[in-house]
Amino acid sequence: MALTQTVSAVRARLPFDRLGALIALLAVIGIATPFVAFRANRIVPGNAVAFWDALPAWEISIAGVVLLAAAAIALLKVAPRFRLVISSAALIALAVALGDAARLLTPAGDHISRTSPGTGFWVLAAAFTLMLADAVSRMHLRAVSRLVMLAAVAAIVATILWSGLWDDLSVLREYANRADAFWREAGTHVALAVGSLIAAVIVGLPLGIVCERVPALRNAILNVLNAVQTIPSIALFGLLIAPLAWVAATLPGASAIGIAGIGVAPAVVALFLYSLLPVVANTVAGLDGVPADAEEAARGMGMTRGQRLVQVELPLAFPVILTGIRIVLVQNIGLATVAALIGGGGFGVFVFQGIGQTALDLVLLGAVPTVLLAFAAAIILDAFVELTSIRQREEA
Repeated sequence: MALTQTVSAVRARLPFDRLGALIALLAVIGIATPFVAFRANRIVPGNAVAFWDALPAWEISIAGVVLLAAAAIALLKVAPRFRLVISSAALIALAVALGDAARLLTPAGDHISRTSPGTGFWVLAAAFTLMLADAVSRMHLRAVSRLVMLAAVAAIVATILWSGLWDDLSVLREYANRADAFWREAGTHVALAVGSLIAAVIVGLPLGIVCERVPALRNAILNVLNAVQTIPSIALFGLLIAPLAWVAATLPGASAIGIAGIGVAPAVVALFLYSLLPVVANTVAGLDGVPADAEEAARGMGMTRGQRLVQVELPLAFPVILTGIRIVLVQNIGLATVAALIGGGGFGVFVFQGIGQTALDLVLLGAVPTVLLAFAAAIILDAFVELTSIRQREEA
């Protein structure tokens, strides 16, 4: 016990941050590995280009100082706000360096060559994103502050895209060739994720209320929904092809409203089935967590069972239910990518086209927006959950 306490005391006095050591190591590895890859076209193998070969000397000096300073500061136990500022500066320096490297490596008037982020860029981006996330976590920001920070990040990214800094990057060139298709598939992706969520809430909320009111049905319903969750997404999409094709061929008017064995219909049904368990389970958990004192007070006021449900129980359970909705939305944004395999559309179209053509940049055109969309949805709904909980505590 004494030895353990001594070790803990020594660690507390050390000026070094243990997570910062990992961040600094990643930064060193990132600087030492190829920063970008240049290819004469999208098919031929690329040539790895180091950080110090991709940029002019003056930019290497400025960006290098910022990155090395950020790595050094990551090692130290400094204020989280300072870590946030320096990690943000490092990420902005990386973004500018990446755009300039692509511009300088691309011959004038060339629209065929491709410059992609290399291993070094991705490792550096991961290191300083981890540093930024750690700083945000240590600052314990309120919900509104997190939303403001998300808006600031979105504004910075939008400014970079609007300025044309990244126009010579391969993924932006893929976008330029497919801009109309990109926004069409973006709309389809959001429609799949949000539409299936709305359907799951419409069905799952009453089902959760029934499960909470009738304990005999709870285990049976939740076990069935758990079984659905164990089916791999590709398998579930495939299983729905035959029955939906039969419905389209048998029921008059079914095909006219879009029901078919492939396409959007099986994608929406599969996402809906995956969405039910979190909605139902969180509805049950939220209603079970309603304080008995609130129930007794509502009865004492002469409220009927329906009035208690609508005016007392559901409002008190809402933060937990909203947490389930958050889980579903983030899950559906990711799963909607697989829908492209059965003609459902969405960002998965670019992912699977890129895999088929061995074009990593085309894969990134679908994968990066999916990740960013899920990330933004999680932050926004987390903030709403926190704001709702705070309002309930204030009202209480």
